[in-house]
Amino acid sequence: MSAAPTRRRVPAAERREELISAAVHEFARTGLHGTPVERIARRVGVAQPYVFSLFGSKRELFLAALERGFDQVARTFERAAADYREGRALASSPVSSPEGEGEGECADALEAMGRAYKQLLSSDRDYLMLQHQSYAACDDELVRARVRHRYAELVALAGALSGADGERLDDFFRHGMALNVAAALGVEGLSSGCEWVRSELSYDPGERDVRLSSTDAGPGPSAEG
Repeated sequence: MSAAPTRRRVPAAERREELISAAVHEFARTGLHGTPVERIARRVGVAQPYVFSLFGSKRELFLAALERGFDQVARTFERAAADYREGRALASSPVSSPEGEGEGECADALEAMGRAYKQLLSSDRDYLMLQHQSYAACDDELVRARVRHRYAELVALAGALSGADGERLDDFFRHGMALNVAAALGVEGLSSGCEWVRSELSYDPGERDVRLSSTDAGPGPSAEG
């Protein structure tokens, strides 16, 4: 008889990375307080006590997830600035920068970073929603302190990579926050003149609720559950 295949022992460092990836996905959906650690453990295929052998608490795991989210944004800025310096910062689709809409060659590194950030928001919803969940969890003092620090680092990084002055950096990050909200809502912009704003206001609230409930055939718990 042939010997049974040996099950590979996964190193703790590898499991830690897998758990952070799972945590990014789960916390993005239901936040710090609404996400059971058991669900994250099950996603990776480990027992819940093992999670706590690597992370001292659910908050520690949440902090590791939000750190990964901020790291992703920082890498996006760095790649975009490098692409601009090397003449590769060309948009393949319409994107938005703090200066407005457009496509083609970027005017400067800050515009390249804005374009790359918008593409990130559209390509990876987990990181978008995790960012929103990170801000929502800022009633927790430790979470708030970490988010403040990482946000400040992003501001400093954008300034160092672009050489932009304070006023342009302020516009850049204000526009970025608006992009976050627009991406979460699944719309292109937040202007009062946007077509989706006019469309939403044309519906009677009761009619709209009926319309949405009739098209929501997906599985999963109800809002009351």
